[in-house]
Amino acid sequence: MRILVIEDDLEAASYMLKGLRESGHVVEHAADGKDGLYMAAAGSYDAMVVDRMLPGVDGLTIVKTLRSTGNATPVLFLSAMGEVDDRVRGLKAGGDDYLTKPYAFAELLARLEALDRRAGAVTGGTMLKVADLEMDLVARSVRRAGRSIELQPKEFALLEYLMRHAGQVVTRTMLLENVWDYSFDPQTNVIDVHISRLRQKIDKDFDRPLLHTVRGSGYSLRDAR
Repeated sequence: MRILVIEDDLEAASYMLKGLRESGHVVEHAADGKDGLYMAAAGSYDAMVVDRMLPGVDGLTIVKTLRSTGNATPVLFLSAMGEVDDRVRGLKAGGDDYLTKPYAFAELLARLEALDRRAGAVTGGTMLKVADLEMDLVARSVRRAGRSIELQPKEFALLEYLMRHAGQVVTRTMLLENVWDYSFDPQTNVIDVHISRLRQKIDKDFDRPLLHTVRGSGYSLRDAR
């Protein structure tokens, strides 16, 4: 996972970052609420650990602000404030889980992995998500980094198939059979045209491309960070 830790206690943050990195995760750290909110809004994370009491902007405000902009990144609140009312306020603010200090690192890691599994289950239903690209299958809408992207019906179908096979190489034959319903290659450039249009819409003007051409094989939608 790519995790953002917003924690002003540098010693506690160092301990957490070391453990998460040793567990194979990519971790970024913000030492105050203002920087944390900026990084959370500008970046793409699989999960966030947010301390309740932060200088600049408190943890509750960070999460409320993110949720109001449509950012659905799973959030684990971490706080010495462990009363029932405190936990309820954290969850109502948009937090997905709440862990009180002091804590066991193994429990924090397990809770983050559970949030990641839960997010995967959600995206397997009515939402698809690859990095900061999100598709709502019910509303038939697409957003990247919070920005709405208008797609034609066939572009939407093409992107949906690529997102359902994120990280895999999708061949021309797979696209012809599953997006265009062709059981043979009619020697048309329809795929190239639609891939080009889709790339213009989901990658242009963003900090990194998600749609990659795999020479001699096909295409792959993935975060190549």
